[in-house]
Amino acid sequence: MTNARSFSHFWNRYGMLSIGLSIVLVMSLGAILAPLIAPFDPTAIDVNNILQPPSTVHLLGTDALGRDILSRMLYGGRVSLWVGFVAVGLSVSIGLVLGLVAGYFGGLTDEVIMRGVDVMLCFPSFFLILAVIAFLEPSLVNIMIVIGLTSWMGVARLVRAEALALRKRDYVLAARAAGAGPVRIIFTHILPNTLAPVLVSATLGVAGAILTESSLSFLGLGVQPPMPSWGNILMEGKDVLRFAPWISFYPGFAILLTVLGYNLAGEALRDLLDPRLRQ
Repeated sequence: MTNARSFSHFWNRYGMLSIGLSIVLVMSLGAILAPLIAPFDPTAIDVNNILQPPSTVHLLGTDALGRDILSRMLYGGRVSLWVGFVAVGLSVSIGLVLGLVAGYFGGLTDEVIMRGVDVMLCFPSFFLILAVIAFLEPSLVNIMIVIGLTSWMGVARLVRAEALALRKRDYVLAARAAGAGPVRIIFTHILPNTLAPVLVSATLGVAGAILTESSLSFLGLGVQPPMPSWGNILMEGKDVLRFAPWISFYPGFAILLTVLGYNLAGEALRDLLDPRLRQ
């Protein structure tokens, strides 16, 4: 019984983290090294190899234009992961600043910021993104900015809760009594102690951003052809799903695997960094 409990404890703390980070590392390396390991040009059309099944030449087959799926998958991973990192970086930056200001100052400042958060949360985020993208040109930069600007609310609420608790700690009161200004207190004493939950939120946020970008690209409102992304590769395969299922299967599996990796890593980090969850 003790051994089973010890194994379960070890798995919860390190097993999921190892698997999640391994998946993330493999997918990230594939995207980073795409120019070196992709066997073909991802946008090169080859009418002699249209809808070829997986073979020794085209390991994952070809699409309706004869383009190599493996090459498009590798380059598409760069787009999807880049969107995830940049969008989450933007949302975390906004959420950190607003959450720290609201939690430290409290009062009217807190009310104004948090009511703004409540207003943003009233709109379903995906439909809000769709509405904004409809007025803008669907491009990689616009997608990253829009996803980042519509996903900071959770980070702001999380950081605000931490800041409310930390501002009454002895070391913060001592710094204030010593004459330290609000900016110094916030960024020197409060911010470092809020980074652990923010790291967990950011890890899970990357998975959400990748799903959002893939959904937008699948609907034709995301990354535009001929630039490959997992979402638009998935979209291109739906019309020939009966004859060439590999076109949709591989990007769908890549999205599933990547999101699973980030979710596993995020959940494991939460268990490791939150002392209330330690046993």
